[in-house]
Amino acid sequence: MYLILMFMTTIMLIIIVIMIMLIMISKKSIIDNEKLTPFECGFNPMSSKRLPFSIHFFLIAVVFLIFDIEIIIILPMILTMKYTMIKYWIITSLLFIIVLMMGLYHEWYHGMLKWTN
Repeated sequence: MYLILMFMTTIMLIIIVIMIMLIMISKKSIIDNEKLTPFECGFNPMSSKRLPFSIHFFLIAVVFLIFDIEIIIILPMILTMKYTMIKYWIITSLLFIIVLMMGLYHEWYHGMLKWTN
């Protein structure tokens, strides 16, 4: 019992000595609060939190998500082409692409794809 206690104490002392040595010889860095702050979506985290923000950024994100999900739907359609009747596959693919193009035209017509005014 005494041997285990002595062994644990020795290990703790070694750890404390190593930690003190690391603190003493480590390079002192200047703490820059600006570098430690997160950078999100172009916002300056040190400024006011109630600044107006353009809704256009969110519209572009939604458009990206919609087209991203549509690409995920198109890829399995290509893989299932050999297991289905080609006539039905062509009809479904054309309908899907037509809806996709109509959505793209709608977004283009309403100016959602323009980044600046």
